[in-house]
Amino acid sequence: MNAQSLYDFSPLISLLLVGVLLALGPVAWVWLRHRHTSPLKKVQALRLLTLFLTFDLVLFGAFTRLTDSGLGCPDWPGCYGQSSPLGASDHIAAAQAALPSGPVTHAKAWIEMLHRYLAMGVGVLIVCLAALSWRDWWHQRKVARVPFPWLPTATLLWVCLQGAFGALTVTMKLFPAIVTLHLLGALGLLVLLCLPVAREAKTRATRPMTAGLRRWWGWAFAALLVQVALGAWVSTNYAVLACSDFPTCQGRWWPDMDFRQGFELWRPLGFTATGVHISFAALTAIHYAHRLMAGLAMVLLIALAWQLNRVKPWRVHSRVLAGLIGLQLATGLSNVVLGWPLLAALLHTGGASALVLTLTWVVAGGQPQETSSGLASRGQPVVRAAV
Repeated sequence: MNAQSLYDFSPLISLLLVGVLLALGPVAWVWLRHRHTSPLKKVQALRLLTLFLTFDLVLFGAFTRLTDSGLGCPDWPGCYGQSSPLGASDHIAAAQAALPSGPVTHAKAWIEMLHRYLAMGVGVLIVCLAALSWRDWWHQRKVARVPFPWLPTATLLWVCLQGAFGALTVTMKLFPAIVTLHLLGALGLLVLLCLPVAREAKTRATRPMTAGLRRWWGWAFAALLVQVALGAWVSTNYAVLACSDFPTCQGRWWPDMDFRQGFELWRPLGFTATGVHISFAALTAIHYAHRLMAGLAMVLLIALAWQLNRVKPWRVHSRVLAGLIGLQLATGLSNVVLGWPLLAALLHTGGASALVLTLTWVVAGGQPQETSSGLASRGQPVVRAAV
């Protein structure tokens, strides 16, 4: 396939219609289930459902990658210029006959296209949320101080950018830096969708967020982001099995590693920028960096969970956080010692996404306040302000 055929927009209208049809189901369900509630409640329910479906999309994206289906259709946005693998069956059969163990098979084509269909549906839902936010702002801007809908607009722009990275993932043949950015972009989309849901929930519960607790959150969230980026780099470079034992790696505490080659960011999959095959020492360095960072991230997350547990309104969140930490530890070890089983790998991705959502919910749902000691020294009461 030549470079010109990587993009074929002839099925784009059909795919957009599929996305609209998929989005109609959640929209109709929300409006019917909440038909006796206020418009604000309906929009909040649609936000929550969109967040849930986006989380599912992230997991299905991980499933697409882990089953090596990312190139099941080697063009974009359709499959060999068709809106479904049914219309491309002859092309798929020919590619599969030429290379039976290659990236193009009927099963992989369906997995890849299902991922695209779901992404289209989520995109339409985000367009709906942005349109509703703009409508409310436009109608109320003269009679009430309604905030400008910057967050729904940013979310819409973000999902468009995410779609562009999805296209580049295919057309650049799983280029590791692009695939990593695509995964991080998916987590960023979850954060953007979670913020308004958590802020709305904040109005129904008072959860204090002291300056000290916010600092613990900042350290834990920063470490989590670095760890997620390293995990994405491990996955996109297929470096999980570079170490198959624990706590040592290849029977050693410090195996042979090439960090310079392993973290050369702009290069094709499996090669260096000069076209040389990437070494096993480089894959080991990628894996081991993720393992080392996991220790620091886990310590900070456990410390945050302990700090949250000291504040009664945050105890449920503390327990959720502790459970997710345990899940990540168990699935991470399973990936290493059991040879990267599909279920453990999916749960590991889901756990990382849930950790990001939990920490986002904590910071967006907390009422910032000064420490009691600082206020007592001035004889002032505690004042809670909305985020």
